[in-house]
Formats: sequence, structure tokens, C-alpha cells
Amino acid sequence: MASLGSFSGNWKEIVDSQTRHALKQDKFVQATQGSVSWLAENRAAVLRYLIPGVILIALAIVAGVVYAQRSRAAETVLGAAIDVYSAPLAQPGAPAEAGTYASTADRARAAHKLFQQIVDQYKMLPQAAKAHYFLGLTDEDLGNNAAAESELKQAASAWNGNLVSLANYALAGLYHQTGRDALAVALYQQLSSGKGTSAVPAFNAELALADLYSAEGKKEQAMALWAKVKDEDKSGAAGEIAAQKLPAQN
Repeated sequence: MASLGSFSGNWKEIVDSQTRHALKQDKFVQATQGSVSWLAENRAAVLRYLIPGVILIALAIVAGVVYAQRSRAAETVLGAAIDVYSAPLAQPGAPAEAGTYASTADRARAAHKLFQQIVDQYKMLPQAAKAHYFLGLTDEDLGNNAAAESELKQAASAWNGNLVSLANYALAGLYHQTGRDALAVALYQQLSSGKGTSAVPAFNAELALADLYSAEGKKEQAMALWAKVKDEDKSGAAGEIAAQKLPAQN
């Protein structure tokens, strides 16, 4: 049987424990009551700060849903337009079959309408920037060089690095075709600096620049570029093309 002293000690510990627990409960109750009381007194102020936050969150969610829906719709139209632009041409002398076009101009006109639709309806979305690039290509196919230049410059101002390089590459080609080789050379040099992009590797820009030099009669500069690409891209397609160019110049 436990001694009185032992029992008294254990009892004291039990009382102390219960007292601490009660004090904690009292503090919790007091704190809770205080919070509830503060909220009751400042209900209007709390609501004034909380409601705008809730509204902003709700608006952000709605905006995100709308953006996603519009982006999907724009992507669908863009895909359809690219399908048209890449559709095959009918064989010479044969009637145009479904999904083919009688000429490059006919195909460009059909695709141009779809790309213009994207720019008109989804002008703030990334797909619109891509549509500007294709509008430039189709305008060039149709002989509308001024419009093509404007569209390609618009695409070249986008945030997408690959799109910018593609637009500048096409713009350089347009400059060359319209007798503005100095502008074309500057763009090709810009594109060939560093590693380029996945859409337009530096080697591709160097090959285009070498071809331009060759067309201008600057054989030494063209040869130097072909030799550079051949040496630096020994196992790649660009190196193979450059190697094929070199013997023809000897």
C-alpha cells in the first residue's frame, strides 16, 4: 500500500497538472473570446479588407479560365491555317483534288484569310504573333512585299525567341529579293552570332549569308563562310551542304 508521503507527492503533481491545464484552458478561452469580441467590433473593417481580396481572387480565376479557352480556340484556328498553308499543290495539268490548290497564290490567299482571322480575334495572345509571321509569308507569296515586311517586323517584335529568329530570317530573305542586301547581311550576321536558336541555328544563317555573298560575286567571303561551316559542323547537315558548295567554287 502506498505511503501517505508518496500519495501526497503524487496528488500534488496531479493538482499541479490540472491547474496548469485549467490555466491553459482559461487563456485559450480568453484569447478566443478576445478575438471574437474584436471581430464583432471591427466586422465592417474586416469585411472591407476581405471582400476585395476575395473578388480579386475570383476575377483572377475567371480570367484564367477565359484565357485558356481563348488560347485553345486560337490554337485550333492557327493549326487549321498552317494545314492550309502547307497543303500540296495540284499536279500540273491535273484538276485540283480535295485538300490541294491549283497554285501557290491560291493556297496563300486561302491561308491568309485564316491567319488574318487570328490577328483580328486573338490579337493579345501568342498565337496572333505567330499569325503575323505567316501573314508575312503569305503576303510575300502574293507579291505584297510592303505588307509582308510590315507583318514580319511585327512578328520579330514578339517575346518568343524562336519566332523572332524565324521572322528575321524571312525578313532577310525579303530584303535580298527586293535589292536591299545591306539590310539582309546585317540580319544574317545577327542570326549567326552565338549559337542561334533551335528554329534558326547559326549555321543556317551563315549558309544563307554565304549564298548571298556568292550571288553578289563576293566569292572569297562566300568560300570563307562555307569552309567555316564545313569545319565546325563536320557531322551535321549544314556542314554537308557547305562541303558540297566548296568544290563548285574551285
